[in-house]
Amino acid sequence: MIIVSGWLAVDPDDRDTYLRGCSAVIEQARASSGCLDFTLGADLIDAGRINVYERWESEEALDAFRGSGPDDGQTAMIRDAEVLRYYISGSGPA
Repeated sequence: MIIVSGWLAVDPDDRDTYLRGCSAVIEQARASSGCLDFTLGADLIDAGRINVYERWESEEALDAFRGSGPDDGQTAMIRDAEVLRYYISGSGPA
């Protein structure tokens, strides 16, 4: 299993616009084979932060979904980012 997790920093005035522009990508990801979860969300404390969380069955499923990333308009809104892949060998109930 692969988890993609991290954050994007945008101007607080741009955050809602950025997130609205991601709706189609979220729908596409969730409909993709091998996608277990995919969400982008506004941080409750930092008005300029967007939290990223994805969970995929395999590297192949993730790579098959990945395109070129955000469009140019969205890319221009990103001030900073840290998003990493985590390779999970097992899991169980919390």
